[in-house]
Amino acid sequence: MAHEELHLNLRNLTLEDYDQLKILMDTVYDDIGGAWPQPTIEGLINQFQDGQICIEDSGELIAVALTVMVSYERFSNPHTYDDLILKNDKIWHNPKGDSLYGLDVFIHPEYRGYRLGRRLYEARKELCRSMNLRAILAGGRIPNYHKFADKLSPAEYIDQVSRKEIYDPILTFQLSNDFQVMRLMHKYLPEDEKSLGHATLLDWNNILYTPPTSLLDVKKTQVRLGAVQWQMREFHSVEEVLKQVEYFVDALSDYKSDFALFPEFFNAPLMGLTDQMDQTRAIR
Repeated sequence: MAHEELHLNLRNLTLEDYDQLKILMDTVYDDIGGAWPQPTIEGLINQFQDGQICIEDSGELIAVALTVMVSYERFSNPHTYDDLILKNDKIWHNPKGDSLYGLDVFIHPEYRGYRLGRRLYEARKELCRSMNLRAILAGGRIPNYHKFADKLSPAEYIDQVSRKEIYDPILTFQLSNDFQVMRLMHKYLPEDEKSLGHATLLDWNNILYTPPTSLLDVKKTQVRLGAVQWQMREFHSVEEVLKQVEYFVDALSDYKSDFALFPEFFNAPLMGLTDQMDQTRAIR
């Protein structure tokens, strides 16, 4: 099916694409139920066509990303895939949401290795930026977990994938695309036997996001703490200590830390600047 010379086109899905989309979803998701019914896909396109992105090769659909808008406060907390499904297989879409939610990304098996998934993810990120949305959330399957379930807990498996000691076709890809694992979710997709129902809650933050209200009115839900490892060394002045402190604070600010945590006695070498014969005075 794949050709040496590709003629790729990235665009939004249309109602006329369903027949090809069904074949593609049935091929990729044969282990978890196959394609969404036609009314479900039509509902997504009618409600939020910008979020339904596809890639075609010479007119043939080969990769798709399905997306909806959600509230970050609601879906950054534990949930299941069914929380996104309404009656009659209609998928939840909140047009007033402040974040995107990645429902599915699927690529024809014969087109894997062409970085099509990365193209779809970049298109999603660009949509998030252009709409001034806060983040992209996604529930990620861990389909290789069943191979390690007898010796690793889901958390241990995720940790080893994060450290590149184990390869997982979905989680490894998501981590390489700047998504971060926020939490482990259980019974996310019970029919996903390869993941044993487990999933990761992933988050990509839009650093260009401008909140619609004053920052004073925004409830902060996450705090980033930077912990400093401090090597004790001799100092010849207070200024030397302050320069070292400033270095670490600057480094942590680059990571957008809210707080810098220094060791309890990081300033102990300052005692060496005083008369050591008077220990009480040196400590003070």
